[in-house]
Amino acid sequence: MIKEKRIKQLEEYVVKQESASLDELVKEFNVSKNTIRRDLQELVNTGAFKKVYGGIAVNQKLEPYHEREVRNHHGKRIIGRTAATFVEDGDIIFIDSGTTTTEMLNHIKEKHITIITNNIDIIVGSLPYENFTIITIGGVLERKTKSFGINNNIEILNTYNINKAFMASTGITPTNGITNASLLETELKRKIVERSKTIYLLVDHNKFGQYGLTTYCELNKVNYLITDKMPSLEYQNLVAENNVKLVIAE
Repeated sequence: MIKEKRIKQLEEYVVKQESASLDELVKEFNVSKNTIRRDLQELVNTGAFKKVYGGIAVNQKLEPYHEREVRNHHGKRIIGRTAATFVEDGDIIFIDSGTTTTEMLNHIKEKHITIITNNIDIIVGSLPYENFTIITIGGVLERKTKSFGINNNIEILNTYNINKAFMASTGITPTNGITNASLLETELKRKIVERSKTIYLLVDHNKFGQYGLTTYCELNKVNYLITDKMPSLEYQNLVAENNVKLVIAE
């Protein structure tokens, strides 16, 4: 197995297990301890993992969905409502997994659209609406985000022409870009950004200056940033420099 492929599979394995011992990985990947040690060091160097006694572990735990859901609920609700105004009949849209993006659903229920999503709440909440065509993205269930990530068939997204993607984020900074707390979802988010014509980033004011475990895109890939309060001058300038349209939800 070539090194790049092995390290990618190693990363996915550790993410699923949250931690793994050196002996376990030697057996799983059928390579020497020295090889595994070198591979693990590369993972640690990304900052997403940390060394623990006898092995490796994911460096950051996800906050449970219900705890994030109640934080700044008003702001998330008006962001979702504002984002929904950009949805038009006939659109093919992606709705990301997040406590802000899911607020869109109640405001688009009259639209005749195709929704691509990896979020369980969006899938279940769409069931009453026959005017929705739902395309789900399977994979590994991340219970803390109520979503699916790391899909071996992710290349199928290359066949989808997505008009608009409504993306969530753990945080945004000038140096780290648009970040995410779940490694399971990162590859999917990157692919969606690549395949979508227009990117809408939905973040409440608490996300500015914060960052998560991984970066899934740079700010210059975003077309619209929808938030609930005017950000600081630093972030106003950052948005303008990257030709992103700033929308303050009302």
